[in-house]
Amino acid sequence: MIPNNLIIACNGSLLPIFNATLSPSCPTSTYTVFLMDSTHLLSSPLEIQDQTLVDHHSSSIGSSFLQNQTNVPKEFLWPKVDLVNAHQELLEPLVDLERFFRGDELAIQQAAKVIRAACLTHGCFQVINHGVDSHLINAAYYHLNRFFHLPLSHKLRARRATTAGLNTLSYSGAHSDRFSSNLPWKETLTFRLHENPKESSVVDLFKSSLGDDFEEMGITYQKYCEGMKSLALAVMEILAISLGVDRLHYKNYFQDGGSIMRCNYYPPCPEPGLTFGTGPHCDATSLTILHQDEVGGLEIFANNKWQIVRPRQDALVINIGETFTALTNGRYKSCLHRAVVNSERARKSLVYFVCPREDKVVRPPEDLVQVDQLPRAYPDFTWSDFLHFTQNYYRADAHTLHSFIKWLSSSSPIHHNR
Repeated sequence: MIPNNLIIACNGSLLPIFNATLSPSCPTSTYTVFLMDSTHLLSSPLEIQDQTLVDHHSSSIGSSFLQNQTNVPKEFLWPKVDLVNAHQELLEPLVDLERFFRGDELAIQQAAKVIRAACLTHGCFQVINHGVDSHLINAAYYHLNRFFHLPLSHKLRARRATTAGLNTLSYSGAHSDRFSSNLPWKETLTFRLHENPKESSVVDLFKSSLGDDFEEMGITYQKYCEGMKSLALAVMEILAISLGVDRLHYKNYFQDGGSIMRCNYYPPCPEPGLTFGTGPHCDATSLTILHQDEVGGLEIFANNKWQIVRPRQDALVINIGETFTALTNGRYKSCLHRAVVNSERARKSLVYFVCPREDKVVRPPEDLVQVDQLPRAYPDFTWSDFLHFTQNYYRADAHTLHSFIKWLSSSSPIHHNR
């Protein structure tokens, strides 16, 4: 009997056993076995050679699979402690950026004040008049719908596609390629853009993996990411003002950074009270810019309870991530959030994650540390180390940054032999 929390790592990738059988492996390969709970690795690695390989079936987890279920399969069930309902809407001022872009200093200071209050408590706020064209957002949703309604065999062409520019594209059904329990009720299309990507490389990424018919999709998402980066740098300027540091500090820090773009599709669920579209977690990245469709489903943990973030067509939701928490010496809270699913309607969202350049040292500005007159909350680290940790050794939850710091300072084989 194979335990369902067995993880096999092959060449740096984690392969969970999900509806799995074992089959002969290539005799020249080396695999690493872990035990894992729903969040992180529990045991030290055990090297095995010339033995077995997981024949996992993550390719079967697509929207057609999910929509054909009359009950929630056990792999998608979440603990009752996480399933507490949210009954209250988060009521906070919207941040209007129109006068920021006009250079109105009084309005900028007021926006910084509102953002500061949100970031000190729960790490989430919404912006309007953000400069991202509504037609571009609609076009991004058009291509999202087009992709997720493709046959599964076509969607799987996007699995781990890469261009010469190091931009990557990947499709996942319920993240079952990484985890074996507490699976999210969703499909995702994720593409990672490295520093200053060329438009041609992004278009080539979509064309090479999905076909020439998807050139327009590549162009649309390139423009969408450009709009998101411009907005992110503007928000970074306001965040610096809100913290009382050089207003260009964070803008300059992220100017040459990369990004991760994710399209989420949450099919209708027969028993939405038993699972999540996305479970409770804080993002490891610096800033998350989200647009959710009219179905809604985003909830954040504020004032010791889960609260609903009502969808607004004209607004973008901005969450503080764990990396930015470290960049503020722990002052600003990373946003604990989740996404619920709907029994009748599919939900869609567009998510843009702001990242530093991978070799950048994550360190708060010195004047911020001096003003606090407190010890450093976190040691220096690089974004590449944090990303590696979350992609290979830890499933994001409410304690990701704390767990990463422990991992970073440990002498475990996982750290030193990665």
